[in-house]
Amino acid sequence: MRLLGLLVASITLTACGNEAPAGSGGGGGSPVGKSYLSVKVTEDRKDKQLAPGTRLRLDFGDKGGLGFNAGCNQMGGEATFDGGTLVMDAYGGTEMSCGTVEDAQEKWFGDFLTSRPTWKRDGDVLTLAGGSTTIVLKLRQLVEPDLPLDGTTWTVEGMVSDRDRVEHFATVPPAYITVDDGRVIGSTGCNQFQGTVAHTATTVPFGALTVTDKACTGDALRLQDGVLARLKGQLTYSIDHDRLRLRRPDGVVGLDLVAGK
Repeated sequence: MRLLGLLVASITLTACGNEAPAGSGGGGGSPVGKSYLSVKVTEDRKDKQLAPGTRLRLDFGDKGGLGFNAGCNQMGGEATFDGGTLVMDAYGGTEMSCGTVEDAQEKWFGDFLTSRPTWKRDGDVLTLAGGSTTIVLKLRQLVEPDLPLDGTTWTVEGMVSDRDRVEHFATVPPAYITVDDGRVIGSTGCNQFQGTVAHTATTVPFGALTVTDKACTGDALRLQDGVLARLKGQLTYSIDHDRLRLRRPDGVVGLDLVAGK
C-alpha cells in the first residue's frame, strides 16, 4: 500500500491592479472553465518529443485556479492574465517521482508556465508561446472524449479519505466495477459483488450489494472494506476521458477509478 499526500493549494486565476480581466488581450475569448491537452509542441521551430504516453494539460477552473499536468503529478498555482500574458510565479502539487524523463518534463513545463508566456485562444485551440517554445493545445474533450459510465470496466486507482489523503493498493489484486443495464457487478480485489443501480447524468445511487464471502487479510481486506464502505448511498460522479470520480455528498470521500483492469 502507498499513501500519497495531496497538496491542496489555493489556486486562483484572477485579474488585479492594472491587469486586464481574464480573457481580454489574449484573443478569441477566455479559456477559464475549460481544459486543454497539447497537440503540438515545438522548440526552436522543431517538434519537441514528449515522454511516451504523455500530453501536457491545462485546467482553468470556473471559479478560478490554474492546474497543470505533464504526465505525472497534479500541479497548480495562483495565476493572472495580464493582457495577452499568462502570469504564474509559483506552483505546488503532489510529489511522486515518475521516472527521469517524466520528472524532467514536469520541471520543464512548470518553468515554461512561470516564464510568463503569451496566450491566444482561437475557437477550440489555445496557443502558449515563450522564448523558443510554442505549445498548441485543444479542448480536452475533443482530444480525449469521455468514455461512457455504462459498459466500461472501471478499476479502483485510489481510495480518497479526505482532501489530503489518498490510499493506493499496488501489491494486491485490483478492485473494479462495471455498471450496465441497471446493474452493477465488480470485485473488491478479493470477493465478487453485484447489485442494482439507476444513475442520472451526475449521480449514481448504490443500494445493498451481494458479496461473496471469501476470507481476506492484510491489504486485500483493507481494500475490500474501503471499497464497500464507499459504494453506499447516493454518490456523485464525473468522467474525464478514461477516469471516473465517485464522491459522497460531501464531495470529498470516495473512489478514483480508471478504465480497464
